[in-house]
Amino acid sequence: MRAGPSQEEIRRHNLGALLRHVHLGGPTSRAELTSRMGLNRSTIMALTSDLTAAGLVREELPRERGRAGRPSLVVRPESARVYVFAFDLGPDRLVAARVGLGGVILDRREAVRRRGAFDLDEVVGALAGFARQMHRKTRADTVCVGAAAAVAGGVRRSDGVVRYGPNLLAEDVPFGEALSKRLALGLPVSVGNDANLGALAEHTRGVGAAVRDLIYLHGDVGVGGGVIAGGHLLGGHEGFGGEVGHMIVHPGGRLCGCGSHGCLEAEVGERALLEAAGRAPDDREGPLGRDAVRAVVDAADRGDIVAQAALSRVGDWLGLGVANLVNVFNPEMVIFGGMLREIYLGAAAQVRSRLAVDALPAHREKLRLRTSALGDDATLVGAAELAFAQVLADPLEALARAGG
Repeated sequence: MRAGPSQEEIRRHNLGALLRHVHLGGPTSRAELTSRMGLNRSTIMALTSDLTAAGLVREELPRERGRAGRPSLVVRPESARVYVFAFDLGPDRLVAARVGLGGVILDRREAVRRRGAFDLDEVVGALAGFARQMHRKTRADTVCVGAAAAVAGGVRRSDGVVRYGPNLLAEDVPFGEALSKRLALGLPVSVGNDANLGALAEHTRGVGAAVRDLIYLHGDVGVGGGVIAGGHLLGGHEGFGGEVGHMIVHPGGRLCGCGSHGCLEAEVGERALLEAAGRAPDDREGPLGRDAVRAVVDAADRGDIVAQAALSRVGDWLGLGVANLVNVFNPEMVIFGGMLREIYLGAAAQVRSRLAVDALPAHREKLRLRTSALGDDATLVGAAELAFAQVLADPLEALARAGG
């Protein structure tokens, strides 16, 4: 029979729980932490003292004094001192950011990525170069406690290998290992699928912050999805869960980059919309990316009949895909992010019409459809949260490993 947790295990758990409250909720009074965590005041005081001594938080008097009596000290994350590096690798862009404890983006770099054959050295060189530029601007007393990347592809959880990324033209790429070596921080780089991390971001900091069951749909060139069930991200056996873009909605339909026909991604992705609107470029020239998608949505808003018909067609397939997901997972909320944010805003009527016909009544009655609150940074914010995972699980141990 296994003994219960030791006092040290309980202390470590409570340190992580308190730090998570401050990290996600921002400056919080001791009194509020006592109420939220169900612990007594002396325990909260001891925990905050430990975290303060480690340089993870600081305590100060409240800036507003509204009530008489002794004010409760406010606990604030040391955002300027403790940070992670977050990276976002998409079909069209490379983003790197230095994100402070509490989710504050302290610095960032971004570059356009040319579509074409995937060059691992070029990609990790650019991202690591951005990180070094940002690192050189930090104070001597700062400490990096983690690094993580969001990637538009299927990522094996155990080692950060990008097993497949049809829109990156990448397959079996040891991305996490290569970026970790190039960064030379002495810390591994965690890697996750961009849509899964977008779901995590919207669940912790976005429009779904109070929602325990949600689906986040992310569009760039293709479509991905992340599922939060009971407050937890469904990652699948090896981390490949959430590839809703490769759900077949139109057997025998458009060819998808994965090799199948009629995937949701093929029917609602960037190229499907642009071709339906008569704006599809050939392989050599013409507009691509989110600006091209926004141009179609804007044209539809101005009364362009062809653009309106294209949005209607794509919106109908998107609605069918959402209906299937709603019937399977029964979420409280579906969130549209990336390129799909613009498409949904332009085709909401078609999506809702499909749901009214194809989603089970009990599943759709209380369903809320929303657009991402974090916009284009949803996947980057999710990468930062992944990077903070270790320090939030065991703050003092993670800080010691990082040399803080």
